[in-house]
Amino acid sequence: MTSIAPQQVAPTTRQLAPLRRGSVRGLVVLTLLLVLAGLVSLAVGSRPISLGTVVDVLVHPDGSDASTIVHDLRIPRTILAIAVGISLGIAGALMQGHTRNPLADPGLLGVEAGAAFAVVIGIYVFHVQDLTGYAWFSLAGAGLAAAAVFAIGSTKGGPDPISLVLAGTAVSALLAALTQTVILRDVDTLDAYRFWAVGSVSGRGMDVFWEVLPFMVVGLVLAVLSASTLNLLQLGDDVAVSLGMHPMRHKAIGVLGVMLLTGAATAACGPVGFVGLVVPHVARHFAGVDYRWVIPYSGFIGGLLVVLADVVGRVVVRPGELQVGIVMALVGGPVFIYLVRRTRMVRI
Repeated sequence: MTSIAPQQVAPTTRQLAPLRRGSVRGLVVLTLLLVLAGLVSLAVGSRPISLGTVVDVLVHPDGSDASTIVHDLRIPRTILAIAVGISLGIAGALMQGHTRNPLADPGLLGVEAGAAFAVVIGIYVFHVQDLTGYAWFSLAGAGLAAAAVFAIGSTKGGPDPISLVLAGTAVSALLAALTQTVILRDVDTLDAYRFWAVGSVSGRGMDVFWEVLPFMVVGLVLAVLSASTLNLLQLGDDVAVSLGMHPMRHKAIGVLGVMLLTGAATAACGPVGFVGLVVPHVARHFAGVDYRWVIPYSGFIGGLLVVLADVVGRVVVRPGELQVGIVMALVGGPVFIYLVRRTRMVRI
């Protein structure tokens, strides 16, 4: 009996292991799903267009109404939705990995609160009225807020995960209070701000995408550099130091990546919640705990989730639309509760 038990356990372990390990095949599947979701996004709207027509006008633009709708309206919002989803998904994985906190969210760095406050100042003081102006103020505010959190939450040895979360919470609360103070004093500022604050990819042109793209690219590069070191950091700083690493340096790189990715995404379409919180859990469910797989999985799943949320928002209240930020709040909340309640939820 003693010799039979190990033989029964071993096959079960070998069978379950592939389910918790990322693979190139999994990334290929996610890529195909993302392409399919993008095509659906180009087809669905107040004026539905068949997938065949979408493919035809993509290959041969003919100046027809369908071609104009696809190229001028739906391609920019689809590309932006994918970019925002990828950025927020990867930022969430980095944030949870560096803080070793499964409930951490990129917004804990104060990025979203800083972006919102800067946009309000841009509207109230500088009378900014266009989305491009919102993007630059948002990006600047996100950077300054994250820098303040980073400075407050760092010790002599560098950024401390617990201190960063506490500092981010405090700074976010302060900036949120200042934002509410300004918009309550001026009705015109409130009217302009609320359309940005709801979180939407509609109405944005490719000019907004090109302006935030460099920040997203740099953030992605920093995320790639952090992937392999995050696995060692999960063992604790003492173990990482004994293996020749510099934990604080790598944490600084990771936090900078979170700041750039979240700041660029927020600048492009306003605050979109739950993506950075939920997506890393889904990624770990399929890819395991190896961050060399978790980070790319989080990017693809995040892009897929935001695109689908945008499509759902166009369908549920026709002929109107629900902004992607509202859809994510309606969908992300129950999904996250389900993930938390699962007895076998993947843990960091």
